Amino acid sequence: MTVRHFTQIELAQRWRISPRTLERWRWLGQGPRYLKIGGRVVYRLEDVEAFEDEKRQEAGR
Repeated sequence: MTVRHFTQIELAQRWRISPRTLERWRWLGQGPRYLKIGGRVVYRLEDVEAFEDEKRQEAGR
């Protein structure tokens, strides 16, 4: 089983947001779950997709 990880830069590019936004979300306890390994922050694909599903809106909302 291969686990895909995103760096902060890669995830910011995927969502077209600033990497600083992801830093702020971590500081505020918001955003997707993340791992901090050896001082490096990474986001697992499954956690990113779960966050996206959670934020999905129905049409007209």
